[in-house]
Amino acid sequence: MKIKSQNLWRWWAKAIGEKASKCDRESDAVAMIRSVIFVTYLITNCFIIAGVIRHWNDEVPSNLSQAEKEKIIKANRSFLYD
Repeated sequence: MKIKSQNLWRWWAKAIGEKASKCDRESDAVAMIRSVIFVTYLITNCFIIAGVIRHWNDEVPSNLSQAEKEKIIKANRSFLYD
């Protein structure tokens, strides 16, 4: 089954919201703006998730001595930045 790019665009435009006006050109412009907004939301969420994953286990247990805490922090930094 071959899907034409025009059909894909029409389906995408319908998926992001109802048709903005009766004029196809104007509706396409609105669909492009909605697509840009969606992509910026998607990129922002990816950065948020990456930050959470990166800092997931930055806590150092409080029952360790100061020397052990510093050793763990130093090891984490060298692992993350080297």
